Amino acid sequence: MPDIVFLFDVDNTLLDNDRVTADLKRHLEQQVGPERQQRYWDIFEQLRTELGYADYLGALQRYRMDYPRDPSLLTVSHFLVNYPFATRLYPDSLDAVEHVRQWGKAVILSDGDVVFQPLKVERSGISDSVDGVLIYIHKEKELEDVERRFPAAHYVLVDDKIRILADVKKIWGARVTTVFPKQGHYALDPKIVGAYPPADISINRIGELLNYQLASFQ
Repeated sequence: MPDIVFLFDVDNTLLDNDRVTADLKRHLEQQVGPERQQRYWDIFEQLRTELGYADYLGALQRYRMDYPRDPSLLTVSHFLVNYPFATRLYPDSLDAVEHVRQWGKAVILSDGDVVFQPLKVERSGISDSVDGVLIYIHKEKELEDVERRFPAAHYVLVDDKIRILADVKKIWGARVTTVFPKQGHYALDPKIVGAYPPADISINRIGELLNYQLASFQ
C-alpha cells in the first residue's frame, strides 16, 4: 500500500471557477439580456439544490424549456463547451501538483456532472498532470470508493470548501491531513468558514504548496 495519496479538488482549488462564472454571466447578458440571464441563474441554483452540484449544461437545458425558440442558446452552449479553461488555472497550480507527486500519487477528487466537469478537467490540462480523476455527486460520501481505487496509509485532501474538509476529517480522522487554500467565494466567506473547525493546514493560494515538504503532511 502506498504511504500517501494527495487528493485535489478542482473548482477554486486548482482552477479559478469564479472567473469562469463571471465570464459566463457577461456572455449571457450580451446574448440574452439581463432578465433572461437572471432566469438562467435562478434555474442553475434550483438545479444545484436538487442535485447537490453545479450543472451548467443541465441548467441550459432547463432554460431552453422556457425559451425554446431562442437562437442564442447555441452561442451559450458553444461558449461553455469551448471555454479556454487552461487560462483560468491558478498560478503555480500544476506545479504544486507536480511538487507533491515526488512523494505519492496525485488524484483529482471533485463533484460535478458527467459531461462539463470532466471536460473542464481535460481542457485545462489538469488530467494530464495527475494520476487519476474521480468525479462524484457527493465526494465526501464516496470515501470508501476512493480508498478502493487509490489505497494509501495516509491521505492529503486539498479543497477550498471547509465543509468538505471537516466532513472528511470526521470520517478519516488522523488518516487525512486537510489543506485549505483560501481561494474563491466559499473560502473567503467568514460565516461559512467560521461554522466549521479549521483545517490542518491553511494557505492563501495553491502555489504555496511548493514551500511544503513531506513531513508537513504526515
